[in-house]
Amino acid sequence: MEEIKVSGAKLKSKLKELIREGNVRRIVLRNGEGRTLLDMPLAAGIAGAVLLPFWAAVGGIVALATEFTIGVERDPDMVVKKSD
Repeated sequence: MEEIKVSGAKLKSKLKELIREGNVRRIVLRNGEGRTLLDMPLAAGIAGAVLLPFWAAVGGIVALATEFTIGVERDPDMVVKKSD
């Protein structure tokens, strides 16, 4: 599982970027002490209203800490090309 460290201010934008990539199967959000705050499986093509509870949870979690680690589990069969 890939791990990315981010500050609370950049958490939401980094999560949006990861979800837009399209090959992320699961996101695990941990605080600075390593405690799991959110463990969210993602399905291909998930978007819009389905993610509203996810974003509400993220908004509440940002107030809890200043540093986070995002654990990212990717789909190894899906290759996503990044646009420049």
